[in-house]
Amino acid sequence: MTHPGDNLPAAQSAQAGGHDVFLQGLDQFNRQHRAGHWAGSFADFLGVILPQAAQRLARSSHQYIWDMMRATCLDDAEGKPRCSLFADDLFGIDEALERVVDYFKAAAAGSEVGRRLLLLLGPPSGGKSTLVILLKRGLEEYSRTDEGALYAIGGCPVRESPLHLVPHSMRAACRNTYGIDIAGELCPHCRARLEDGFDGDFLRMPVERVFISEAGRSGIGTYAPHDPTTADLADLVGSVDLSKVAQYGDEGDPRAWSWSGAVYAASRGVLEMIEILKVKREFLYLLLTLTQEKNVKVARFPLIYLDETILAHTNLAEFRKFLQESENEALLDRMVIVQVPYTLNYRDEARIYRKLISSAAPAFRDVHLDPHVLHAAAVFAILSRIQDGDDKEVELVKKVRIHADEEVDGVNRADIRRVKEKDKAPDEGLSGVSPRFVINALSNAIIGSNQKSLSTMDVLLALKDAIENDARIEARKKRKWVDYLVLTRKDFYNRWVKQDVHKALFVSFEGEALELLEKYLDEVEAMLDNRAIKDPITNEERRPDERFLRAVEEKIHISESGKQSFRQEVVRKAMGAYKRGARFGLDSHIQLNDAVQQYLFEQRRDVLRLVSSSKRPDDEVRTKISAVEKRLVDEYGYDAHSAREALNYVTTLLAQE
Repeated sequence: MTHPGDNLPAAQSAQAGGHDVFLQGLDQFNRQHRAGHWAGSFADFLGVILPQAAQRLARSSHQYIWDMMRATCLDDAEGKPRCSLFADDLFGIDEALERVVDYFKAAAAGSEVGRRLLLLLGPPSGGKSTLVILLKRGLEEYSRTDEGALYAIGGCPVRESPLHLVPHSMRAACRNTYGIDIAGELCPHCRARLEDGFDGDFLRMPVERVFISEAGRSGIGTYAPHDPTTADLADLVGSVDLSKVAQYGDEGDPRAWSWSGAVYAASRGVLEMIEILKVKREFLYLLLTLTQEKNVKVARFPLIYLDETILAHTNLAEFRKFLQESENEALLDRMVIVQVPYTLNYRDEARIYRKLISSAAPAFRDVHLDPHVLHAAAVFAILSRIQDGDDKEVELVKKVRIHADEEVDGVNRADIRRVKEKDKAPDEGLSGVSPRFVINALSNAIIGSNQKSLSTMDVLLALKDAIENDARIEARKKRKWVDYLVLTRKDFYNRWVKQDVHKALFVSFEGEALELLEKYLDEVEAMLDNRAIKDPITNEERRPDERFLRAVEEKIHISESGKQSFRQEVVRKAMGAYKRGARFGLDSHIQLNDAVQQYLFEQRRDVLRLVSSSKRPDDEVRTKISAVEKRLVDEYGYDAHSAREALNYVTTLLAQE
């Protein structure tokens, strides 16, 4: 019996399989996030809902956000919470994320931090907006879970807590019964409804479950500044709705008020203020009063209680201008400022590029990048972000490698701490090349290339072109950044590509490598035993070949004073393998394996030179070259084009040495 998909081509079958998996994933997500709607009177709420989860229902916005974050967090080895909420989208800014987590933890505990506006400060494209977006998406999902259930007075324009209906004289009894404190007052709209529609009977007031939704303006509000001369405070706090004045007969009736302001949309959740320092000062005072007192005052109404977390972000230029105005000191005192710098770890920077590429158009995603494209571009970006000082090139290279947690010869732990301490270089990571600049250069390289493949050199040249043609960059900085590209190629890419070719070549000459290993062991044993070695062809005896031994050992930086202990260790491991009945091979001693590989690489440069030679290589050499190319493609992330380019490039490097 055949099935409809049996005769489909492999690609279509794979697509059909992926389709089924996707549908299953959607169904599973739907079941996990299908939240139960609930509606009833306040009396029903008190009888059915409140006794089950009183503590959760009395949470403030800070406590709610902290519980959402905590649901995605696991403590690391040091006991610090690591949130999976950020894990797939934010890289290299762990310190900033820790400070944000600490802010919500402290605010949720009831400290004064909860009465401060949280301001994210950093350079463009550093992750500030992404951090806020992730928090908003997290809140939306959390509100659809049982633990994140939110209830509000039905029809309330600010979705206030039904607990506000509990009279003040009864709140102490509520605390004694359920162990919760009720903060806040009924909004003017609900107070008017209670009197006019329910004759003051608060037990009949409708209550419903609500869900946080940015698109639905429920629990998430967003304000982006526009022209300061035309900006109106009504964008935040609303205004009189003239269409309803005739219906209710009074501009002072709260039901004739337009509750469309961003602060009302954000009630019970979070208000995002984009480029907050560009707004008028009266906007700032309103926001800071809201944060400090949880109240908003608008004309004709008493204070309106709003519980929400204000998350703002801005760039460094606006912040520095703000600092220069002395009258802003009081405002600054009411903010918790978290710096969100660029990462200084090139590996994390490369992950940012990979994420941006994965979300790009298919024409971009389908272009093959050699395995060092993103890392090389990232190294250049990091070099531009490291504080200049009087560092020489070698010091800059060391800094980049230290920030990437690489082992660097001659650098001790104290030096590593000094390099990584922010107070030693306060501006590092706050300026330099942004991820957007690099991605734009990558895009231009793809558009300008006829190949469906880009090499690292293609991208470095594209970055050079982007620097030279950017009118925003001053001439002195252009020269410095071009020098950083040269440094990236010389001290990073050259090393990486040589290692790849080196390892791929090593497999093609594995038999010779094993012979070299045997020779090294024979020479070392004779040296340690102080005996002569008999030549297998002439039968003549000779002293052990010290020059050969040192040539191998120097490849892995074994010093003259340390050679004896290294040799004794190798022989000890070889004897141990012999006693166990095992074979001492290339994988038995990692350092010696590296040394033999590098020695063989030096000995076989002539084969690589034949890659670009005008002479036609013989069949044996051609076979070995093809094997190297295949190895680069199969195991090191190259395609046929970039593997050939890598071989040609390494050949050129060898010719220059």
